[in-house]
Amino acid sequence: MTAFSADFSGATVCPSPNHGERAGGRQPDMIILHYTGMPTAGQALAWLCNGESQVSSHYFIHEDGRVDQLVPEARRAWHAGKSEWAGETDINSCSIGIEIANPGHPGGLPPFPDAQIQAVIELCRDCGARWKIAPERVLGHSDVAPIRKVDPGENFPWEKLHLDGIGHWIAPTQITGGRFFQYGESGQPIEALQSMLSVYGYAIEVSGTFCERTKGVVEAFQRHFRPQLVDGIADFSTIDTLHRLLKALPKFN
Repeated sequence: MTAFSADFSGATVCPSPNHGERAGGRQPDMIILHYTGMPTAGQALAWLCNGESQVSSHYFIHEDGRVDQLVPEARRAWHAGKSEWAGETDINSCSIGIEIANPGHPGGLPPFPDAQIQAVIELCRDCGARWKIAPERVLGHSDVAPIRKVDPGENFPWEKLHLDGIGHWIAPTQITGGRFFQYGESGQPIEALQSMLSVYGYAIEVSGTFCERTKGVVEAFQRHFRPQLVDGIADFSTIDTLHRLLKALPKFN
């Protein structure tokens, strides 16, 4: 692909050939955040710009805060893969994908440098304003692809982003004892849990059975909104945090 003009003024263009048309003329109304999960930023960037990889993102953020734009925002970058949110199954056609250089779980979940997170905030703020993206539609790859993906990981500072006006967040309810629900259980409380997760946007069947998929979705929720303990068990802290997040959504106010 030939060079293009960056949509974000702070970005340097580094073209990737891996993109296509947004289906049905869609415009982005989501931002999906990823970590690269590779040992070095250089390796990750080279892979995203390699035509054989068949993967890409709109933006790539280095550890020192430098931002590269790989694909024009008007185009469909190939970053989300098989994913779903709020009934939408072609996430690539309605989202902007941002890859954040970090080894992730394979590299022991190292912290994200402050300069890098500040760059994430500035980029998300810019994209969000230009495309009028709702805070609750700034999500992690693990949110739209539970079980299959775990990035950007439980160490990603979602609270810091929220304090700077990016994303939907509420302080998680303290972890305590009490009743909990886990894999293998069934009944009305499980159905209610699945219903709440589905209303928030997660792709989950409301079956009343705490199946493997339900466990994976609970883990994805915890990884984003209750990262102190990611175990796939729906304890009071998890359920109450979810309930409060739902109450804080604009459509319920």
